[in-house]
Amino acid sequence: MFPLDGLTVVSLEQAIAAPFATRQLADLGARVIKVERPRSGDFARGYDTTVMGLASHFVWTNRSKESITLDLKHQASLAILKQLIARADVFVQNLAPGAAERLGLGAEQLLAKHPRLVACAISGYGDEGPYRNRKAYDLLVQCETGLVSITGTSEVPSKVGISIADIAAGMYAYTGILTALYQRERTGRGASLKVSMFDALAEWMGYPAYFTAYSGRQPPRTGANHATIAPYGPFPTADEKTVFIGIQNEREWRHFCESVLDRSELANDARFASNHARVANRDDLDAAIVASFRQMTASAIMDRLETAQIATARLNDVREFLQHPQLESRGRWREVGSPVGTLRSLLPPVIMEGADVAMKPVPGLGDQTRAILTELGLGRDAIAELERDAAV
Repeated sequence: MFPLDGLTVVSLEQAIAAPFATRQLADLGARVIKVERPRSGDFARGYDTTVMGLASHFVWTNRSKESITLDLKHQASLAILKQLIARADVFVQNLAPGAAERLGLGAEQLLAKHPRLVACAISGYGDEGPYRNRKAYDLLVQCETGLVSITGTSEVPSKVGISIADIAAGMYAYTGILTALYQRERTGRGASLKVSMFDALAEWMGYPAYFTAYSGRQPPRTGANHATIAPYGPFPTADEKTVFIGIQNEREWRHFCESVLDRSELANDARFASNHARVANRDDLDAAIVASFRQMTASAIMDRLETAQIATARLNDVREFLQHPQLESRGRWREVGSPVGTLRSLLPPVIMEGADVAMKPVPGLGDQTRAILTELGLGRDAIAELERDAAV
């Protein structure tokens, strides 16, 4: 038994945000029927070919789903989609604003017919306002929310290296859907949910927003350092490696000076007497730490930090992350099927005692089209006619 066994989700989805949301539901056992364009499918299928011919983004966000192809320009295909929605608990779509309504798939239209349905619309900037119809790729949303302005070095602003706006929107859609399903258990009624990438990432900008609004200045770009905590970031060692540290309070700072740097006098230095003072005198602080670290190897420093219970980390590259002993020792890897063979995938982050996760194959384009059409009562001849008309 999976936590969401018996739940059916129909998703008219593409790219990252909506597929990421529905993959969470699929991993928990929901039946997720992914609706794609015939022949081309979700355009994320074509982002790259690095996973044995499949796209890395698509493999990441689409396991455990069924794929049906429908060309919604054909009335017969649109009617099939509406049949699927009539049987579903959840309908997710991330079409351009207004497109779902023109197809008769808007939340109000669907809930009028199916009052127990949870209808979730994911957009770039929301369905109102001057940015309503703007294209909302992840980088652009990072720019508009100010994230790029606080990321990178003092000389060069940078985007975050993952699709963080998509991920934020996908996770809010996922949790919103679960909340609406919980509410339905109590009220018997479904709900209309709206999530935008812009609003999701705007929420995640909370700390710099409050800092800027009430200080009159925004946090500076500081590379891998922290803009408002020091010492917090990377430091070079004698063997030309890099050690990351993070000091969160005055007790840790004093212990760091005494047990790691062997310079207890720094703890009483007025320039470093509080976090505020250390940030204001960051150059002097960094120079003092580097002077000590340059006398020791990375391994020796890490040993001292661990003994002193000071937060520290290695700078892993992605290959090292994939071989991380913490993942291996806790059995965080599973194998899943795909059109190109078995692939290694990480388990979902939430561990629920006594419940497993589905981790079913990544579907090929339209793999389940005929089976789903048959389930809806279409005969062999009717399906063949749809295929001849390129409707599926």
